[in-house]
Amino acid sequence: MPDAALAALALPGFWWLAATIAVAGIVRGFTGFGTALIFVPVAGLFLPAAQVVATITMLGFASTAALLPRAWRQGNRGEVGLLILAALPTVPLGLMVMAHLDSTTVRWIVAAIGTATLGALVSGWRYVGAVRPPMLLAIGAAAGLLGGMTGLTGPVVILFYLAGQGVAQSVRANTILFLAALDVVIVGNLLLGGITTIQTVYLAGLLAVPYLFTTVIGQALFHPSRERLYRRAALAVIALAVTTGLPIWE
Repeated sequence: MPDAALAALALPGFWWLAATIAVAGIVRGFTGFGTALIFVPVAGLFLPAAQVVATITMLGFASTAALLPRAWRQGNRGEVGLLILAALPTVPLGLMVMAHLDSTTVRWIVAAIGTATLGALVSGWRYVGAVRPPMLLAIGAAAGLLGGMTGLTGPVVILFYLAGQGVAQSVRANTILFLAALDVVIVGNLLLGGITTIQTVYLAGLLAVPYLFTTVIGQALFHPSRERLYRRAALAVIALAVTTGLPIWE
């Protein structure tokens, strides 16, 4: 086994990371989102911010193979395209901000974003107005900025879709399409900026094994009639991950 792979296995907390990504895979499979909100707070306990961002975005590729075909058929590709277009210029800006922040600060930001997202969803807030292109562009830009800065690629778009009036199937498909495309954008920027190391690549590869396996399980569990169950389960798991990842436990 290559030295970089052995070094990844020897990382403190590796098996905690593996267990966390396995749980995140099940949630991602049946809801279409939640991986970063579950994994990033816990990963921040063991990894520097840059490695967390690189690992979670590369892990996105592991679930894409299982989830993208169905989402491509069911999603609104034009709407998702606008979101990605707006995220393109803000991802490198987010990465630049992340590079100037210490890990503890990034973890507090992650906790704040996760808590705010949960609060809005649990409160039952719903946006009932018309969603026009300028709003989609603003949402995509915000998602790109936060994704590059913290690795949380989904909260802005998740909040937008789950707070809306869409049914579970369309929400799930659009979220999968957007997160898959945004992962590609972030990884491309990481590679161009020389931020990703070979050890991080191996770490993501090792964690991808349980993640892909549980994502397939989660997708098999999905059924549109269980929309309320999916939302409650996802919110409960995210709340646990955000609480666990708070810097106050150190």
